[in-house]
Amino acid sequence: MTTPVPPLHLGGLHPYEQGLTLLLAFGPFLLLAVVVVLRRRQDRREDQRDR
Repeated sequence: MTTPVPPLHLGGLHPYEQGLTLLLAFGPFLLLAVVVVLRRRQDRREDQRDR
């Protein structure tokens, strides 16, 4: 008697699924990078204003 094994791979991803996967994988890091860049610009402006 064998135990049924669920399929581990359901086939290739469609192009929109690949894009969604990439967005979910790298989107948070890109958003963090944008926030860091914007915050540094704001800090530089404040430093220049204080001088």
